[in-house]
Amino acid sequence: MEHWEYLKPDGLRFVWDDTLFRPGTDSFLLSSLPKLSAGLRVCDLGSGTGLLGLLLLAREPSLTVTGLELSPASCALADRTATANGLTDRLITLPCDLRDRRQLPPAGRFDLAVSNPPYFPAGGGKTAAGSRGIHRAELACTMEQLCAAAAYLLRSGGQFCLVYRTERLAELMETLRRHRLEPKALRFVQKNAASAPSLLLMACRKDGGTGLTVQPPLLLQNDDGTETPELRRIYFKEKG
Repeated sequence: MEHWEYLKPDGLRFVWDDTLFRPGTDSFLLSSLPKLSAGLRVCDLGSGTGLLGLLLLAREPSLTVTGLELSPASCALADRTATANGLTDRLITLPCDLRDRRQLPPAGRFDLAVSNPPYFPAGGGKTAAGSRGIHRAELACTMEQLCAAAAYLLRSGGQFCLVYRTERLAELMETLRRHRLEPKALRFVQKNAASAPSLLLMACRKDGGTGLTVQPPLLLQNDDGTETPELRRIYFKEKG
């Protein structure tokens, strides 16, 4: 079943389908990480139904976001989201296999690449059947292949931002550096101040120098269980 939702009342809206990967908190959290400026050329690797690109455009309307997505059904929904918001010139989705360089846009075209990639290795983790499994586990694209695509598409000095599971941090950093994507900023995501982090947000720079900044954690809940002001801003529930 299809669903239409608004990012905020009377604002941008997006469509998703129960049979595909459901929109989640991860994309909202990741959209808060990149430092956006006017006119950036952005590439969303494994863009799904286009929610992450739409979130970035909600924060900086002058961006041009190109999504690369393997699933034809997801591409079709992303195109409908772009049309519904009058963003067909700024939210573009290309049917594409990230593993095949011949299908990718030209090298060095983008200033910023973003990705909410599969978290689990093939055959492990909380995978699902059908198309949803591709978005949860490395069935169609490994982290190695994703980083290779990001490095190819980014200009030198361009930024790569992603969200990932904390237990895979060591192998993530090793893979990023192998592809000249130097980790520059790391932020852990925690349910509250007393809990261990479950997710991380990472910003890298292609051909960047060494030096990693660990930022204060992003807390989702206050001590009383209510949403933190930062999470409310990320969800456009508060201005800021």
